[in-house]
Amino acid sequence: MDIIKVKNLTKSYAGQRALNNLSLNIKKGDFFGLLGPNGAGKTTFVRCLLDILPFEHGSIFIEEVPHKKPQSRAALAYLPEKFSFYPNYSVYQTLHFFAGTKIENKKEIPLQIEKSLEKMGILDLSSKKIKHLSKGQLQRVGLAQMLVGRPHILILDEPFSGLDPLLIKEMKDLLKELKNEGKTIIVNSHILSEVEIICDSLAIIDKGKLLAHKRMNELDISLEDFFCQTIENQRGTK
Repeated sequence: MDIIKVKNLTKSYAGQRALNNLSLNIKKGDFFGLLGPNGAGKTTFVRCLLDILPFEHGSIFIEEVPHKKPQSRAALAYLPEKFSFYPNYSVYQTLHFFAGTKIENKKEIPLQIEKSLEKMGILDLSSKKIKHLSKGQLQRVGLAQMLVGRPHILILDEPFSGLDPLLIKEMKDLLKELKNEGKTIIVNSHILSEVEIICDSLAIIDKGKLLAHKRMNELDISLEDFFCQTIENQRGTK
């Protein structure tokens, strides 16, 4: 089953197309890699998906619901590459702030916060201020705030950026666990070696165009080689 369906998505800035009739589907429960060089249109695609940006043409359906309807966006949670929280808030206060924007039944908030913190292994950090957290702890708080509201689809922008090898492994393990619980995970990353290990499927875009949409088990060469060949072949035709 396709949980996200995108058809002929077109978005322009000052007459330049950032997305050019982009169509792709993402399967429910997949670990999906969104790949492309800088300026390829990945961030624009995500912002359209989240209804942050309007677009000129095309359609997006999330769980069969048009993306403009609030119930479709309730399925989504997003963590950008560079995120920040109020430094003097505690971890609990931070999650409570975000939970208040996502959860209609306010009586559910404390329990959902507790479960999210427990899932990320940081329940003991509830009263610790954000400014006193390590990089790894902060990443876990970022993931925990995504989980409040019980979204089905998690979108992460460069989740491995700036992390040392131990923290990268920790992040991968956490994401794999969430995927195994039925979450659909979309990762935008330049670290192809990590994408190759964790993703079920991928799309490569450049200059707003879809160049490839593959299952990982369909590749007969390394992801790095496939990525470079795909971009070079496209640009070599011009």
